[in-house]
Amino acid sequence: MKKILLSAYLLAIVLFTNAQTTYKPSAANLESRKDFQDMKFGLFIHWGIYSILGDGEWVMHTEKIPYDNYKRLANFFNPQEFNAKQWVQMAKNAGMKYITITSRHHDGFSMFQTKASPYNIVDATPYKKDPLMELAKECEKEGIELHFYYSLLDWGRPDYGFGKPIVNGAPADTDWNSYISFMKTQLTELITKYPGVKGIWFDGHWERPTVNWHYNEIYSLIHSLNPKILVGNNHHLAPFEGEDFQMFEKDLPGENTTGFSGNSKIGNLPLETCETINNSWGFNIKDNNYKSVKQIIHYLVNAAGRNANFLLNVGPMPNGKIQSEFTDTLAVVGNWVKNNGESIYGTRGNVIPPQDWGVVTSKDKVYFAHVLKPVGKSYIFIPGLKGKVTAASVNKQTLKYKQQPEGVFVYLDQVKQDPYDTVIKLNLN
Repeated sequence: MKKILLSAYLLAIVLFTNAQTTYKPSAANLESRKDFQDMKFGLFIHWGIYSILGDGEWVMHTEKIPYDNYKRLANFFNPQEFNAKQWVQMAKNAGMKYITITSRHHDGFSMFQTKASPYNIVDATPYKKDPLMELAKECEKEGIELHFYYSLLDWGRPDYGFGKPIVNGAPADTDWNSYISFMKTQLTELITKYPGVKGIWFDGHWERPTVNWHYNEIYSLIHSLNPKILVGNNHHLAPFEGEDFQMFEKDLPGENTTGFSGNSKIGNLPLETCETINNSWGFNIKDNNYKSVKQIIHYLVNAAGRNANFLLNVGPMPNGKIQSEFTDTLAVVGNWVKNNGESIYGTRGNVIPPQDWGVVTSKDKVYFAHVLKPVGKSYIFIPGLKGKVTAASVNKQTLKYKQQPEGVFVYLDQVKQDPYDTVIKLNLN
């Protein structure tokens, strides 16, 4: 009898727990998801004390710098050239609608004022100011949405216990609950102190896939503090319960060219792909592998055609300036977006599978065929188009077309193909 009662009691606990953990996004959250999908283009910023060394954000780990030695970098991190207005204007002029910035990376240094640890930019550096607060205020002023990147991984904190084995869901010989509490405190600060925050971008799960991250508690905390906030996690897996968008690192959704997305089953959430302008996330003085304007535009368009946002990264220099190779490229990208924004903003992708010549985006009863490659013939074929086409054009130049049950032929005889993207506009009834 005791066993039966005990079993019933345990079952009740399980059912209650499952009921408590079932996430039902609020109406405000669903609206945030739609707004997020409409934005399509964002700026990613990796910035921290690691920028002083000019060797990327992983330099402490890759160069095996002892934590206590690495922490000395904070003593001379003094980014006097940081200007939130310049950063936001650069993003805005590039056609970007939101900014995601590192609040704390794997080195554990907080780029914001926090009561949870003295290891932060206000308390540990001669700079003594909070750049994330300045950025948040400027974003709010300019209508740019702000998201915070937040690292789950910490190479230095004893209660994280980096490198220790995981036993029963926690690192051995550490106070794992202390670390979870630390993260909750910081996330509460980021969500309640900084105006206009709409997203939390987690990273580092992959370092400890078997640990109990207490996501139910963390995600619930975030949504209780502000239901509008979107939660995403760069774990390279199918979305977890409580997440609001799914990201893909250095790959388009459905691809796995970099090896990160082999298990990233695409869910039903808004999608985002992130990429670097060169090959580095944080400032790297040796990295001159800059992507061209054409490559960046194609990444943006290919992401939109697959129903994903494109989050493009810059790594500011230690003085707070963003190098000219980045700003110059973004200015040219911005000119293209300004002229072609209707084919990107507010559109949805995956309406037509990607074709050899490019991709298709749509909004309401308008379709945009993005011809990204020379077609080698006088037409493109768009298969499976639903609805009757009433007009086809390029830059208001009327095009001939022929619609058949299997799709639409659009004729390009008189069209000079754009060096970046020839956008064909199709109106449907």
